[in-house]
Amino acid sequence: MNRNIKKVFSLIALSLLVLMAGCSGGKETTQNEGNGSKSSDSNTFPKGKMVIYGYGQPQYTMEYYNNWLERNRDIAPEVEFEMVQTEGEADARQKVVTSFASGTYDDMADVIQTAPVSMIDMAEGGVLMDLTEFVKPFEDKLVDGALEQLTYKGKVYGLPDAVRPQVLFYNQEIFDKYNIDPKEMDTVEGYIEVGRKLKEASNGEVYLSYIDPGNLTWRYYGRRGFMPQANAKIWDDEGNIVIDKDPGARLAFETIETLVKEELVLKSQIMQAPLYDATRNGEVATYYIGAFWDEFIRKNLSDMEGKWRVMPAPMYQDIGKRGAPVTSMFAIVNKPEAKYADLFKELWEDFQFDAKERQVWTESMVQQDAPYANPIAKELLEDEFWKESSDFYGGQSFREMEGISLENGAENLRITTDDAEADQIISVELEKFIAGTQTMDEAIKNMGKNLRDKIGKTTPANE
Repeated sequence: MNRNIKKVFSLIALSLLVLMAGCSGGKETTQNEGNGSKSSDSNTFPKGKMVIYGYGQPQYTMEYYNNWLERNRDIAPEVEFEMVQTEGEADARQKVVTSFASGTYDDMADVIQTAPVSMIDMAEGGVLMDLTEFVKPFEDKLVDGALEQLTYKGKVYGLPDAVRPQVLFYNQEIFDKYNIDPKEMDTVEGYIEVGRKLKEASNGEVYLSYIDPGNLTWRYYGRRGFMPQANAKIWDDEGNIVIDKDPGARLAFETIETLVKEELVLKSQIMQAPLYDATRNGEVATYYIGAFWDEFIRKNLSDMEGKWRVMPAPMYQDIGKRGAPVTSMFAIVNKPEAKYADLFKELWEDFQFDAKERQVWTESMVQQDAPYANPIAKELLEDEFWKESSDFYGGQSFREMEGISLENGAENLRITTDDAEADQIISVELEKFIAGTQTMDEAIKNMGKNLRDKIGKTTPANE
């Protein structure tokens, strides 16, 4: 059966399940409850548990959420929050989609942490609530582009949690030891040259950075990293596959090829003890590319306080664009009775616009070596608190640099309705290259072939 026809049938089946669930027997609910509003008779949200699917280290976000809940018991006197730790973006999406398709709404999350590729996949299936009318009025108050990756077919399906840049973390002590100016890493070409200098000066003992032999290399070095900076394309404007023909994609993949073939990067699993041990031993000079590394460096390399510095991600000399910003988000699941939808909207608004409570929570995160990001409300960012220096970064202000690094960012890769599947196909071929079982030319060729065989033409998300 044609792949597109299968998708149509799947969407029809999904719609029928929702329709049958809405028409089936069971207690009748009020319109306010069905719309996620407070009960009309008491002006409070109904007793129960609001379940959130998260990944990464969501327990720290819950510290803010639970404190907010206690401050707002007048509207939610008998409501509890539960954060369910999932394995990652794909796992969270799969759990929600499976429950939604089977109609087991009682077992499904009310809110899901997600990312643009998964958001579009779920929005296409009717799994997520349309949040356009709620969030659009906030757009001018948020940092530029905050809603860009959350929009599909003209509708907004997510509430932005953070907009984070791509940055480069580096060990100043290593650069001092080998008399190398970190400013040389302002360009990708300079970054690679610094790797060569470090390799020669250290007799091969110091690597420029690391590379994960698994599927996270495509995620961080590809989709979020060199690809957008190289103005690369997986698909053209009509949805045709061009990854194996596009000069930008070729440039990005050849950059990875150079790093691997010249042994400028240590092959080590991301965020695992061996990588941190190697870093502590002075074997890894930089961490490329996301601002998210801050939380992991502070937590796992706390004994290296004062040695680290941060700068904007290197840019290709002839293109001149920094890293593409990454928007993290939470989406509300489109349950027949989304009784906590409005509650989460109020929570989101407070998290983004309550300056005092956001600072209190951030200070707690710093004390715990826990993750946090700058707020996305422009007004909050004007406060000097978000420019404070950090002892961990040798007196440099990481928060201020995070804001600076958003400037001159590249556009993110075009998102389509098939990117979730495409990511898996592309990653497999890149992993084979890193493992040494095929050349980069073979990897690029196989990416194009397998994308055409398994997906064919796609639909750009903005159509």
